Amino acid sequence: MFQVISVAQKTQARNFWAGKVVAITGARGELGQALIQSFRSAGAHVVGLTHSSLPKLKADSSGPHEWQQWCCGKEEELDELLMNLDILVLNHGINPHRCEIFTGVDTALEVNALSTWRLMRRFKELCETGTSNVNQPNRTPRELWVNTSEAEVQPALSPAYEISKRLLGQLVSLHWAAGKRKGKQYLVVRKLVLGPFRSGLNPIGLMSSRFVAARVLQLARVGIQLIVVTPNPITYAVMPLTELGRWLYTRLLLQANHHDP
Repeated sequence: MFQVISVAQKTQARNFWAGKVVAITGARGELGQALIQSFRSAGAHVVGLTHSSLPKLKADSSGPHEWQQWCCGKEEELDELLMNLDILVLNHGINPHRCEIFTGVDTALEVNALSTWRLMRRFKELCETGTSNVNQPNRTPRELWVNTSEAEVQPALSPAYEISKRLLGQLVSLHWAAGKRKGKQYLVVRKLVLGPFRSGLNPIGLMSSRFVAARVLQLARVGIQLIVVTPNPITYAVMPLTELGRWLYTRLLLQANHHDP
């Protein structure tokens, strides 16, 4: 009985993502690789985005179907790719904990927050202007997933990393609060708040990257926009309250400014 249910759930998940075109930044990291494998096993076509030189494509399903190189500050060069995506996963980041503090802050802000914000804005513009095949009749809204990290509300033992991730988290919250509320929805934004998982940067993480990736896809499939995956129970309570506070604050200010003479 349980085996039948498990097979049915896997089939349903595969059908849900099958045929989707997905691009993932940070695709050479542990989580990026795990997301690639999860999407591919579910039938999606995956494009890996990397700052590094392009690696060779693998014959098996452990890598993306194709690679594309990109660079912070030149996000507009990805327009052709962005126009034809169903899902964009912004997963890149850097933890400059060994750098000189001010240099580290500059680097972390540019890579973790500002480049992600520019890609968010560009993808949103392409979705809303009807460029390429975005606004075809009966087309489901495209999706933008942003990995902000649990560092948004918890210490990460790296001031530069925490500052940049908290800024990114607030930018996503601002998008939610100030976003379009009426008419056709062209873009669904999901925030990924992830706890410590094992990787080259964190070999003692409590979760495996494959578990995190599978859980993220599972929660996204049922429509959750604030996706929290962490062993820390405090985050499950703090994060929704944080989002509610930001939403109320932003909406109140927007309404007040709108009614100013």
